[in-house]
Amino acid sequence: MWFKNTTVYRLPDGAPSKADLADALLDLPFAPCLGLDWFNEGFDSAAAFDDAPVFEADGSLRLALKREEKVLPAGVIRSILDEQVADIKRAEARNVGRKEKQEMKEQIIDDLLPRAFTRSSRIEALIDGKRGYLLVDNARRAKAENLLTRLREALGGINARYPQTRQSRTGLMTDWLAAGEAPGGFELGYSATLEGVGDVHPVIKISRKDLTDADVTAHINKGMMVTEVELEWRDSVRFVLTRDFSLKRIEWLDVLQEEAEGGDDALSVMYASQVIQAAALGEIIDELESLKDSNDRGIAALDEAVDAFSELM
Repeated sequence: MWFKNTTVYRLPDGAPSKADLADALLDLPFAPCLGLDWFNEGFDSAAAFDDAPVFEADGSLRLALKREEKVLPAGVIRSILDEQVADIKRAEARNVGRKEKQEMKEQIIDDLLPRAFTRSSRIEALIDGKRGYLLVDNARRAKAENLLTRLREALGGINARYPQTRQSRTGLMTDWLAAGEAPGGFELGYSATLEGVGDVHPVIKISRKDLTDADVTAHINKGMMVTEVELEWRDSVRFVLTRDFSLKRIEWLDVLQEEAEGGDDALSVMYASQVIQAAALGEIIDELESLKDSNDRGIAALDEAVDAFSELM
């Protein structure tokens, strides 16, 4: 329900309506992986208590891409192949060539696939029409890009791009550690990753340490750059910002979770958590992009979202 990692996309041309998105996702539904297929994926219900492909909360639209894939260990295939090759050698007194082995391997896979175990995974995303962004609950770009590709396929195209900052993210994060503080509503956390330069560049991971300590800034003075840093935003959200603008290891602090958990049922709790995290993530992204927002702006927007939810309850 609460996103733990986020890949961010801006939607310059705006977001689809709930009705258009729901119709599009129903045309690309999830179906189990059967027969000789290695995997299958499609859009699943957005909420556990409802079959609808879209869950709306104050202008934000939640969707989910589900993937099911066959599990066929290479060791099992190799063991069966070795047994069959040994049988041919004993029965026919001849060696088995590479081409024949490959054909035998393919036949083994075809025999095993319909009976193979499957594993499933699910990636959720939020589309916020008010602020114009797509948030994918995964920090791995390949996973996020796959969901975006499927979404484009369902909608017939959608304009999405990565957010931009006025300065490179590594430059910004390095400046923050060098200065001993982060700008705006952000505070430095207690972990960071620094990388040096060169073909075999050193990597230093810092954890549970005051990032303003002299031994940390000494690495920067030696020319190392910050590629990840832990930040806390307005005593509400803690996360690790990466150089590709993804947010990892997001922690929603008590001040937000307590607001969401005041609902009477699963629908109310999900609605509240979605409203609150959409508002918070939107403000975080906006502030990181511009670095000129006042400290009051994020608080006001988040308070407005919480108040809007309270009025609906």
